This record gives sequence, structure tokens and C-alpha cells, in this order.
Amino acid sequence: MALLRLILNIIWFFVAGFWLAFGYVIAGIICCILIVTIPFGVASFRMASYAIWPFGRDLVRRSGSGGGATFMNVIWLIVAGWWLTIGHIATALALAVTIIGIPLAWASLKMIPVALAPFGNEIVRSGQPREPWRF
Repeated sequence: MALLRLILNIIWFFVAGFWLAFGYVIAGIICCILIVTIPFGVASFRMASYAIWPFGRDLVRRSGSGGGATFMNVIWLIVAGWWLTIGHIATALALAVTIIGIPLAWASLKMIPVALAPFGNEIVRSGQPREPWRF
């Protein structure tokens, strides 16, 4: 299973991961330049690491996140969340054209929840005991 994840991550990196991560890093740099939006920049960098190497990792809800995370997610959704989601959907549609691209398309679709709501969530290795992700 680990070898399959490694192969899929390598293919993903060259097909879509590099470009998606590059977009997240650029957004993170812009957010960090503007002092008020540094938390959004940190979230962008976290999502960039997930976009580079998605297989073998899952998104889970962080326990104890409350109203602050919800408020930040609403702002994020309005400013960047929808655009990132559209990018992930477009990437998934393009990858799903071939049979080898179907698992890669699934990885792109699996990133939509973190693109919509990065605050109050964390990215963990697959197989660890955890609470599943929920809205």
C-alpha cells in the first residue's frame, strides 16, 4: 500500500500537485505581506503541503475549534474558497478523462473541504485514530 501511495504521489506531483501548491504558496505569500491576513497565509501554506503530497493523508476536524474558526472560514470562503474549489473541480474533471487519472481526480476532490474551510481542520496521516471530517 505504501508503494502505491508513493507512486500516486509522484504522478500527482507532476500532473497537478506542483501547480496547485504553487498557487497556494503565492496566495500565502500575498497574505503574509498584508499583516492582517497572516492567518490566511499560514492556512495557504498548510494547504500547499497537502496539495503536493495528498495520498496517505486525510482531513479531520480539529477538536476544540469554535466560533473564531467559523468566522475565519466565512471570510476565507468569500475571498478565496470558491475560487480554489472551482480550481479543484476543474483539475478533477481534466484528470478523470483517463483511467489512470481517476484516483488523481479523487485526490483533487478530496481537497475541496480544506479549500472551502481551512480553519478548524487539520491534515493527518491516513490510518491514525481520529474523528472524521464534518461540516
